[in-house]
Amino acid sequence: MKDIDEIRRENLRLIEQERGGPAEAARIVNMSAAQFANLRDGAKDSKTGKPRGMRKETARRIEEAAKKPEGWLDQEHQASTVPPSPAPSVSENEVVIVQYEVGGGMDTRGKLLLEAEPPGIIKSWKVDREWLQLNVRSYTSLANLCIVTGFGPSMKGMFNPGDPLLMDRGVNRVDHEGVYFFRVGDEGYIKILQRVPEFNGPGFVLRVISKNKDDFPPYDISPKNPHLHIIGKILTVWKSEQY
Repeated sequence: MKDIDEIRRENLRLIEQERGGPAEAARIVNMSAAQFANLRDGAKDSKTGKPRGMRKETARRIEEAAKKPEGWLDQEHQASTVPPSPAPSVSENEVVIVQYEVGGGMDTRGKLLLEAEPPGIIKSWKVDREWLQLNVRSYTSLANLCIVTGFGPSMKGMFNPGDPLLMDRGVNRVDHEGVYFFRVGDEGYIKILQRVPEFNGPGFVLRVISKNKDDFPPYDISPKNPHLHIIGKILTVWKSEQY
């Protein structure tokens, strides 16, 4: 049976995978590359020769910085077998924002089970920096921007299946109401998530809201559900109209 420090080290490797490498992971959690590597690899104590443990306070600080739910580092998570999406390529005046490779919970095809398959996908956008400045005013980092293709009928009215959505994959917790791409187990969703106070407690639940409420009524899910993973926040949608 794995001990808590081994689980935490494995989860640091997941953060590294999500962020596209150790340098970005270290930056996100406000550490030097050497500090992050020591925690990830379990640097050995000079006296005992055993890997040093991670303090509880350090684990909570890392979770907060990496936008993970409290206690996330202490739980085992399934690693994606799909490589992380490449970061946008950047030149002096142009940015190429690429498609997010859907991964996480796996079915036999190596993808999330979506509520409906998108009718084709948009591979990338090439935009200039002025467009980015005018149209995407708030994001965690340029490297975290990616494209998700809209799928399913539940969000009709906001976007249609096949429409392009700009996502910030650096947002992995729900601090404010918004549209998020998330998974519960092997199922992937794009929905509005709203923080709602618990009826009998000081905490809150996440209300999952579809734009098409008549066919998809709202329901609640606990933010502490170990099967819930916030993949990213949708920043901008483009709704298509056929003429």
